[in-house]
Amino acid sequence: MKKVRVGKEQAIRSIRQYCAYQERAQQETRDKLYELGMTKDEVEEIIAELISENFLNEERFAIQFAGGHFRIKGWGKVKISHALKQKRVSTYNIKKALKALEEEDYEQKLAELALKKWNSLKGEKGLQRMAKTRAFLHQRGFEPQFVQPLVQALYKAK
Repeated sequence: MKKVRVGKEQAIRSIRQYCAYQERAQQETRDKLYELGMTKDEVEEIIAELISENFLNEERFAIQFAGGHFRIKGWGKVKISHALKQKRVSTYNIKKALKALEEEDYEQKLAELALKKWNSLKGEKGLQRMAKTRAFLHQRGFEPQFVQPLVQALYKAK
């Protein structure tokens, strides 16, 4: 498929709508501008303009992304961090986004997911049930230092 180059003004209008629709990472926006046929210099100029107009704010994007993926998808900090790194968000903004997650809510979500998984493994024996619950929580991106004591408590409570 051939790229169609649009005019700079049309690209700016289009990218403003793209950024206004939902929060975007800078790299997502860059990629979209390249798809519209913009040159590297034009892309960087437009990105700077979007930042100055507050259409593009990577810190705001990272906080929104982390909060949404935590609340809706039940992701832990490790998985959120990796996803933000894939979107080329700066380490500073990743740390800020992870700090924005409330510790109390984080622990509650972890306990909720652990209990739900534990109860879904009715046919499994003790150690196998522990291992599967632990693996599930690690896959969701929760830190081992939080997962292990929680799974131990579930095992002892049975």
